[in-house]
Amino acid sequence: MTPGKAYLTSDHIRPLATRSDLAGALLVLHCWGVIAAAIAMFALWPNPLTALLAVLLIGSRQLGLAILMHDAAHNALFKTRGLNEWAGTWACGWPIMADLKAYRHYHLTHHRYTQTDKDPDLKLSRNFPTSRASLKRKFTRDLTGQTGVKQLLSQIATFVRLAGDDDAIEAAKGDAAQAFKSNTIYTAFPVFFGIALMISFIGDWWWGIAFWIVPYLTWFQFVLRVRNIAEHGATEMSENPLRNVRTTLAGPIARTFVAPYWVNYHLEHHMIMHVPCWRLPKLHGLLMAKGLGDKMNVAPNYKAAMAEAGWD
Repeated sequence: MTPGKAYLTSDHIRPLATRSDLAGALLVLHCWGVIAAAIAMFALWPNPLTALLAVLLIGSRQLGLAILMHDAAHNALFKTRGLNEWAGTWACGWPIMADLKAYRHYHLTHHRYTQTDKDPDLKLSRNFPTSRASLKRKFTRDLTGQTGVKQLLSQIATFVRLAGDDDAIEAAKGDAAQAFKSNTIYTAFPVFFGIALMISFIGDWWWGIAFWIVPYLTWFQFVLRVRNIAEHGATEMSENPLRNVRTTLAGPIARTFVAPYWVNYHLEHHMIMHVPCWRLPKLHGLLMAKGLGDKMNVAPNYKAAMAEAGWD
């Protein structure tokens, strides 16, 4: 469960795995602060360019909330367990209609069986590499909202189908397709749409749609797919932790719009999954210093990662 122990000592791992309530709070505040700043930018300079920029920034921070919830699922966002669970649920998960507990339930199985037949996330990576035309179709569906609307309708249908059936709800937790939402959608929906409503109260009636729902249905879906492909698409079907996952190096623009909160260091995360996201660059440096660079699956940027998946 901790592949990094084959390459690093406990003296290396222990300080990297130290969690911090202050760091967790700053990350959550930063994520929501960027969302607020994007809306304020449009309020101060209302024009099509600032509206588009706000959608991109907010969509990327919705992914940021998912990333921070992911850290909470590993009990790595906050040192204090209660804060970790509360923030992972209320401040990160439910605002994007995601369920921390259900996500944790299956995600740890992904770590245990990465890129093997028992990996519940294998359906996200097994079809890569694919063709450029296939990727273009997927990206088009994401950016035009087709993927987001389809998933939203699926969530509603799932809730209606499972409502009141506790056994079916529990069984659905093991399904990666339903792992975010299956049993708390009745709570997540009011949070998600409540945020949109608050944004509309701040500005005009359509602001909540434009600056919360539209980013969720479009850019969030796109960068979520790009992240999933970069992490495991066209990697080895093996138990080799240096090759069955990919780290993608990212500059400031990519970190702003595609890969917030060090999510690009995915190989390092799989090496030691309970290391907080903000310490992953240091873990990357340690692995490189150990002379593992030539053995690690590292893409120089997201363009190169997409090329390996078929966008060449």
